[in-house]
Amino acid sequence: MVNLLFKILGVIGVLLITYGIYIKNEIKQDWIFVLGGLCLLAYSIYLRDPIFIPLQIIFTTASGYEIYRIKSKQRSVNRNH
Repeated sequence: MVNLLFKILGVIGVLLITYGIYIKNEIKQDWIFVLGGLCLLAYSIYLRDPIFIPLQIIFTTASGYEIYRIKSKQRSVNRNH
């Protein structure tokens, strides 16, 4: 049963990331990437895959950083106007 739950979580992660590719809004896209990356991270931890785990950590962190960068840029522009 647990095996099936983690496989479903992995599939959800792949679907979210695939969906995120088609989103035009950068912030929404990055949030979808973070959610998909976290799902795949949980699945990769379940698999104990030494290559997939760091890959998902890097992917999710990069998407989170992109959100931070965009939000910081927006705040800077709003302060100047």
